[in-house]
Amino acid sequence: MKHASHADIGNRLKRSEGHLRKVINMIEQGRPCSELAQQLHAVERAIVAAKKALIQDHIDHCLGQSPEDEQSHAEMIADLREITRYL
Repeated sequence: MKHASHADIGNRLKRSEGHLRKVINMIEQGRPCSELAQQLHAVERAIVAAKKALIQDHIDHCLGQSPEDEQSHAEMIADLREITRYL
């Protein structure tokens, strides 16, 4: 299921991909480890932010609805448990 926020999340990840390529170039250039660690930390934070946005969007749009019956409620709980494994 595609959500309206997926385009924004995809753009975030594309920026992270470009940033990661730059870090790889820095490694190849022999840049100091402290600079590499700083840049890798920035890439990591950007990816974590994209993951959080995806999970929050899923919770808001897919799990934010009232279940119609007990089975739907159980399915929603199972879905929530599944996606929160990735937090």
